[in-house]
Amino acid sequence: MITPADFLGAWRVAAVAVACLAVAGPAAAQAGSVYYICPGNVFTNTITAKEAEARGCKAREAQQPTTIAGPKPRPVQGAAPSSGPKTDRVDSAEQRARDTDARRILETELRQAEERLEALRREYNNGEPERRGDEVRNAQRYLDRVAELKAAITRQEADVAALRRELAKLPS
Repeated sequence: MITPADFLGAWRVAAVAVACLAVAGPAAAQAGSVYYICPGNVFTNTITAKEAEARGCKAREAQQPTTIAGPKPRPVQGAAPSSGPKTDRVDSAEQRARDTDARRILETELRQAEERLEALRREYNNGEPERRGDEVRNAQRYLDRVAELKAAITRQEADVAALRRELAKLPS
């Protein structure tokens, strides 16, 4: 079991090690700034100068990598807050005109959607639509058409409900 004293002692050792690395780090980097290019296109920094000379390697001085600053980001147009008053307001007469246009369009769409729904319900005939010529002998084709009609009616009912909700949101 680790006691608090052991724990603090370990922290002190770690702090000393970090301090030593911080001091020795730049010196170690400068000491390892020489590397060798040996025959066969072999690059190494793990051999001594005598070994490099014996192998016919050439010494090179390591340099810091070159960094190039990227372009400065351009300011986004329209993103800066404007200091002037907002003039994007629409006068009430124009807003009423927009609302009446929106209501008229939604009412037209609702009327068309209700007509399509009524036509689908007539064709569906309470789950027993009339059989077509190609469906007399092929019962699966008939069942597929019945399922498609039922799905179309469900979709159309959802469309009608959505249009009614949109109309309810508009001012009278």
